[in-house]
Amino acid sequence: MIKVVRGNPTPEELAAALAVVQARAAAAANTPSGAPRLPDAWADPARVARERMPAPGPAAWGRTYWPG
Repeated sequence: MIKVVRGNPTPEELAAALAVVQARAAAAANTPSGAPRLPDAWADPARVARERMPAPGPAAWGRTYWPG
């Protein structure tokens, strides 16, 4: 059941929203339930750290804050 909480959507807007909901439900129903889901690319930690971090050493504390 879909309930409009706020606003006055047109019949075309309701039909578009319902089509999106039905498409998402159909896609979810077609995926195998036992298969492991792969994480999204945006959540991959390797995306954030593209280059190797410097090895810790005597001056490592200075590299944690000061640029350069």
